[in-house]
Amino acid sequence: MTSLVLCVIALGAVSGWFRAPSASAEAARPGQTLTLAWGGDVTPGSSYGLPPLHGQTMLASVADIFESVDLAAVNLEGTLGRGGNAKCGRGASPNCFAFQAPAANAAALWSAGVDVVNLANNHAFDYGAIGARLTVQSLKRFGVRSTGGNGQISLIDLPRARVAALGFAAYPWASPIRDLRAVRRLVARAARSANVVVVFMHAGAEGGGQVHTPNRDEQAYGEQRGSPRAFARAAVDAGADVVLGSGPHVLRGMEFYRNRLMAYSLGNLAGYSNFALGGNSSLSGIVRVRLGPQGAFAAGAFTSLRLTGPGLPSVDQTRASARLISTVSSQDFGRRGVRVLSSGEIVARG
Repeated sequence: MTSLVLCVIALGAVSGWFRAPSASAEAARPGQTLTLAWGGDVTPGSSYGLPPLHGQTMLASVADIFESVDLAAVNLEGTLGRGGNAKCGRGASPNCFAFQAPAANAAALWSAGVDVVNLANNHAFDYGAIGARLTVQSLKRFGVRSTGGNGQISLIDLPRARVAALGFAAYPWASPIRDLRAVRRLVARAARSANVVVVFMHAGAEGGGQVHTPNRDEQAYGEQRGSPRAFARAAVDAGADVVLGSGPHVLRGMEFYRNRLMAYSLGNLAGYSNFALGGNSSLSGIVRVRLGPQGAFAAGAFTSLRLTGPGLPSVDQTRASARLISTVSSQDFGRRGVRVLSSGEIVARG
């Protein structure tokens, strides 16, 4: 966790290379190594269920992971604040879900050490432009940054580097995931402004059986959601240093391309009676990476999680998530796919 502008503060004892520097440490120069963590989808409450204490304990089991890195990020599914018209009006499809929680439920993210959220997804406009604006305002009150608007590049100044964060999805309010020429232009512009470029993508088919990442365009509920593989490679070719995916609501594989990590989906991280559970839908995880001075992958680790109760994460000692990621990474990407060791370390197969 970082204060985003001023410094990185050490919070508790964290082993290994994920230890955050102490406040008294010598100031780091931009362009040095930095660490980041990525979780999956988070919905901090909705009409389907509201967590107690405005969700402040929803992510308690993983807060130490987020607080151990320079930059922690998740995909925010839904809106915060009260206002706007729900997209699921009378006669809407039973597959239409509109998520909105009180503004104070941004505490679910803040209390866990989340620094930035991706809003390039299908739920950012569940309550129209008003709901989207209220969401950004609610996040700001708790010091949580957001990105993912159409053409938006969020610059985050850290002691270790200047980070550019941007998100893509197949919706008019997000940067366009299916227009690869536009993707390259926007990512290249971000790379000229920052030491490290973090790209979020919301793509892919949904459901418990969608653990594989096909090398083609994908659809869900009649929506054309782009080709995750083609998008990720276009983004890295243009200057992205890590590509972090969401959308399928299940775990997918990870691969290396030009020594950059692409994590295609980490499933759901936390909800409150929002997400379907059981089987692959209950498997989750958090990936942590250390990036070198020029943004290349230097090291990584994966924590296996399982969603229980209303949909809250807990560490899974059976490592089912890690085994699934290792398996589908090999099947989908061959030698480019990652392996997750018993220690949780992420390594290349080749």
